[in-house]
Amino acid sequence: MRPIDLAREHGLSAQAVRNYDEAGVLPPTERSKTGYRRYTPLHAQALRAFIALRRGHGHQQAIEIMRVTHRGDTESAYRLIDSAHVELLAERDTRTEVAAALGALSTTPPAPVRPLTVGELAHRLDVHPATLRSWEAQGILHPERDRATGYREYGPDSVRDAEIARQLRRGGYPLPKVAQFIAPLREAGGADALAAFLDAWQERLTTRSRNLLAGAAQLDAYLTMLGTG
Repeated sequence: MRPIDLAREHGLSAQAVRNYDEAGVLPPTERSKTGYRRYTPLHAQALRAFIALRRGHGHQQAIEIMRVTHRGDTESAYRLIDSAHVELLAERDTRTEVAAALGALSTTPPAPVRPLTVGELAHRLDVHPATLRSWEAQGILHPERDRATGYREYGPDSVRDAEIARQLRRGGYPLPKVAQFIAPLREAGGADALAAFLDAWQERLTTRSRNLLAGAAQLDAYLTMLGTG
C-alpha cells in the first residue's frame, strides 16, 4: 500500500502519513528497493486507532499511546487510557456538584437589591470574612469598591458566585478548582444561560465518553492484529 493510498482512506495528505510514521504512530515500515515506504493493513489499522484515540485523548496523548504500544509497553498504554477515564470521571462529578450548587440557589433567599458588605455576605453564607477575601485572591469573587470608602461591595452576581463557591467547597473542591468552574458560570450569566451551560457541558462529557470508547475499540483491534494481549 502506497502512502497516498493510506492517506486517501483517512482524508489525509501523503505527507501527513509520513509525519505520523516518523512520529511513531505507525509500526516499523519496510521500504522498496527504490526507497518508498510500504504500508500494510497493519499500518492502516494503526492509523485508524490513532485517529480514533485522538478524538478522545487529544493529539499528543494519542501519539504517546501509539508510541508506547510500538515499544511493546502496553502497560503504559493502558495507564494513559485509564488516566483519561479517571480525569473524565472527576469532571463528570464536578459538573454534578456545580449543577447541585446551582439547584441549591433556588432554596436560598433571593439576592439582595443593594450590594452587601464583606460582613453581611459572610453572615449570609455563614463563613468568616477572611474566607471571602481568600476567594477573591483566588479569582473566585470580583467585588466592586465603594468610591467613597473603598470598601468591598458584593452585588447580586458576586453573591451568586459566593453561594456556588460555598456549595463546591462543602463538596471538598479546592479553591483553584472552584475558580476554574466559577469563571465560565460567571460568563454564562442568568438562569437560562446557566442551564444552557450545564447542558452543553453534559453534551461535551457524553461526546468525549463515546470518543474514548471508539478509540479503545480501534486500539483493541490493532492490538489483536499485533497479537498483543
